Amino acid sequence: MDKSNIYISMPRGVNFGWGVCGIELSLGLAEMARVSYITDPFTPDDIGDPDQHKRLSSLFLSKETLPACPGEQDLMCLEHPILQAIEGKTLRPLYMKVKAPRVIGYTFFETPFLNPEHVARANDYYDRIVAGSTWCQGVLEDQGIRNASTVIQGVDPSLFHQKDIQERTDFKDKFVVFSGGKLELRKGQDLVIRAFKVLQDRHDDVLLLNSWYNLWDQSLMTMRFSPYITFDMPKGDYYQAVNRLMLANGIDPDRVVTLPPLPHAQMPEIYRNTDCGLFPNRCEGGTNLVLMEYMACGKPAIASFSSGHKDVLTGTNSLPVMSMKKFTMKNNAGNIVEQWDDPSLEEIVENLEWAYLHRDALKKIGQKSALSMSGHTWNKVAESFYDFLMKDD
Repeated sequence: MDKSNIYISMPRGVNFGWGVCGIELSLGLAEMARVSYITDPFTPDDIGDPDQHKRLSSLFLSKETLPACPGEQDLMCLEHPILQAIEGKTLRPLYMKVKAPRVIGYTFFETPFLNPEHVARANDYYDRIVAGSTWCQGVLEDQGIRNASTVIQGVDPSLFHQKDIQERTDFKDKFVVFSGGKLELRKGQDLVIRAFKVLQDRHDDVLLLNSWYNLWDQSLMTMRFSPYITFDMPKGDYYQAVNRLMLANGIDPDRVVTLPPLPHAQMPEIYRNTDCGLFPNRCEGGTNLVLMEYMACGKPAIASFSSGHKDVLTGTNSLPVMSMKKFTMKNNAGNIVEQWDDPSLEEIVENLEWAYLHRDALKKIGQKSALSMSGHTWNKVAESFYDFLMKDD
């Protein structure tokens, strides 16, 4: 049977979520359809894996080659259905506006507030908006989006899986806490710093392994609004800046290992050399891909049971932080611009201490983590989007 033709308009890259999502969905959908991957030009280094680079190159279509609709230079006319990444809470397509037989958007945003004009425009433009979490879908529907669904992200099981032999190669004499995600207030690394300070003061053998590199200064500077830490992180050398942040908050830099941005394929070995992950995120529009991949490697996570995390966390596959209060951000005029959940610092510390004292039980939770993530593969995600693209509502 002849394959259908579809377009995918998404970013590409190996060290940020949207980039991984774009690559995985393009490759997965290419197994079911003839895919044209509309994205920015890329090099082998942008993709990381030579085989993936070769396959993606055969799918690549430059947006500059797309035909404009007659009389409308900012609107591309396409003959086949398209899946588009959506630009956050504006609900705009990330790359371009199109006219196509069917337009499906995929979105992750971290706000309970949407502009009514943006909602009205989105209802006119998309045939369906797919959210990265049920929390995100709920916001869409509450704000007036008519056709909304949820498809949570996947994990590449060839990379992120539990090894039969869990021998550590590094930090064998340490209790290692992993914290990942770009450094910003929403991700909750201020809570990580504050909680780890307590653990450090109680135990001599603890280590914080962080992967916090943030390319976007605007989101990085939101850490200034933290009520928990002193944010002292000058521009310049990244490692020196993280060390200064740690020192400003009473943490010994010798107890900290700071990672550079690493290719996706290198992260499993990083995870396997840790004891537990700490993800006290205040809001996730998706399920938090780093959290899912960490759990898929058979590692237990202490994580906030809120927003998108609720789609993957249970009381048996993790150590969920259940106690929350509201965290409100206001602009200079005093208007509320964001409202998130603020996980309990006390409960985070309690969970960290429990994890430190119960290593065997922690490993059993990690086994359940891996099992629960095994059903979430990118192939299944691609199948869900194929159905959305091919079937009319």
